[in-house]
Amino acid sequence: MSFANFISKFHPMNGRFYLRHSRRTATFILKPSYNTLLNFRSTSTEQFQQSEKKSQQQQQNKYEYLLVNIKGQNSNVALVQLNRPKTFNSLCDGLIKELATVLESLDKDEKIACIVLTGGIRTFAAGADIKEMQNKTLQQVINSDFPNQLLAVSRIKKPIIAAVNGLALGGGCELSMMCDIIYAGDKAEFGQPEVIIGTIPGAGATQRLPRYVGKSKAMKMILTGNRISAQEAEKIGLVSGVFPADKLVEEAIKTADKIASHSNIVIQLAKETVNAAFETTLTEGNRFEKCLFNTTFGLADRKEGMTAFLEKRKPNFIGQ
Repeated sequence: MSFANFISKFHPMNGRFYLRHSRRTATFILKPSYNTLLNFRSTSTEQFQQSEKKSQQQQQNKYEYLLVNIKGQNSNVALVQLNRPKTFNSLCDGLIKELATVLESLDKDEKIACIVLTGGIRTFAAGADIKEMQNKTLQQVINSDFPNQLLAVSRIKKPIIAAVNGLALGGGCELSMMCDIIYAGDKAEFGQPEVIIGTIPGAGATQRLPRYVGKSKAMKMILTGNRISAQEAEKIGLVSGVFPADKLVEEAIKTADKIASHSNIVIQLAKETVNAAFETTLTEGNRFEKCLFNTTFGLADRKEGMTAFLEKRKPNFIGQ
């Protein structure tokens, strides 16, 4: 009879192996020697530590240009950090593709309700990778997938909060505008300096910035290439709030937690409705809003939310 036919269990307190045959109910107790016991415990601990270390390394090395962590009171907020510090988080092709892939994956993950996108303490993203772009020809640019890969950020259904510390220039500023809410650290700076290097914005700044801050202010930023401070960005409506740099991500996660406490499907409908305001006329937008409002009456979460309100209790949303 082979050892494989037994189901074994080691009891660490009494140092005994319990072997149970898969076809019989009899139990055999083996008491190992003291040296064997010490060796078993030492080997088990060492193997566990090696396994734990390997798992952590795999998690850290999972992405080349990003750091991804799960945050929030209910572990349903994803914190995605641009991680190319030596180049000030410049948006190379590899980073853009990886970011699109990660965000699309998080968008499909039922455990994630909200996403926070951030960079480093000194730089959110300093724009496109100029070294990578410098020698590209017209044909190469036309045939490339830029900026479609970056625009994938704006197609994510779940809410995204940009937590911007330091520089958000060119593509970095455009990336922040693709998010739904922008929070800024008190030392952050925003700008579209493309004219300074002989080109124009290519990932939506000429279209989004006027919608956010008005034509005159957008023209000034784009035609001069000048930067604006976080305080000015809040004043003109580009960002929703300014916080101390060391508290920025924490504040973004707090807001993400608040969003995540609501019905996920209702939040996504609300986001879609607000975004429609930038794509349609007022009449068409109101019609679209009414349609999605009516849709919520087919949701269990809508009924639960209203029932909980009348019963003066916290709602238990299920995302349906």
